[in-house]
Amino acid sequence: MLLNELILEFAKGNISKPDYIDRMHEIHKILFEYSKLIQETDISKIEITDDTVQMTTREHAIKFIVDKDDARIVPIEILNFGTYEKSQMDMILKLVQDGQTVMDVGGNIGWFSLTLAKLKKNLNIYAFEPIPKTFDYLTKNIELNHLGKIKCFNFGFSNFEGTIPFYYYSQGSGNASMVNVSERADVEVQECKVMLLDEFVKKNKLTVDFIKCDVEGAELFVFQGATETLQTQKPIIATEMLRKWAAKYDYHPNKIISLMSGLGYGCFTTDGQHLLPFSIMDESTVETNFLFLHKVKHRLIMDPLIFPLSAMPKSFS
Repeated sequence: MLLNELILEFAKGNISKPDYIDRMHEIHKILFEYSKLIQETDISKIEITDDTVQMTTREHAIKFIVDKDDARIVPIEILNFGTYEKSQMDMILKLVQDGQTVMDVGGNIGWFSLTLAKLKKNLNIYAFEPIPKTFDYLTKNIELNHLGKIKCFNFGFSNFEGTIPFYYYSQGSGNASMVNVSERADVEVQECKVMLLDEFVKKNKLTVDFIKCDVEGAELFVFQGATETLQTQKPIIATEMLRKWAAKYDYHPNKIISLMSGLGYGCFTTDGQHLLPFSIMDESTVETNFLFLHKVKHRLIMDPLIFPLSAMPKSFS
């Protein structure tokens, strides 16, 4: 019996006071189970208030409001698996420099933007999240952490401009996309605006140093709409690439690698300390997070980080 049901049954007189106390005590023990659980995770604190549950990360002391319906929201992922994309973020923190301009495409609830805003000085961060409910969590988390310098926009990017259906379900907000990648029957359809990244950069007269892109399979289309920015400004790219999501859009992630190679970029994975050269994705590939650095512009950044040096493709020489 759930906690609220037990309280109701006691109020109706269906449970004796001693039995009620004993059964409630068994439920309350879960609080102490969580106090043990978080010791082995990057969550240092769980706070329960009148209408919210908040979790604070251990390493960087960033607070997140938890959506009770979302089984894959970042703080819950940390509770389940100990950390969240730590190797990728450790490397990103080496690559992003104070004072740079960063675009967070697929901002979700703000994990990427908040981490950078907390740890780097004077960044110009632009976060983009098309799903209204998720966007609301993004803005609330920014306010909660007193990091108002992050500029938020309630739209996405693609290789065209317009309004298009996005598929979203509350149990997995991070899987929202322009196709029903989850193939769930209970998915919600929401009309969301998309535009070209190139047009946004030109309109706002930005010089972009870093782009993070995680849009559940539609990454290729974001980059196709950003080719002018990539050609002229050559920002560092951090992106997710999954075969199963890309297949929903009828392409293979190697098409992104090919596109980037044609623009002068090399592809890497990371262990958090080093850049690991990566050339082609096949059925044995387990990595899902990748980095693209320009072979000329970012040479001085890459050289000290590439390991092992002998593994660097000849095309980098």
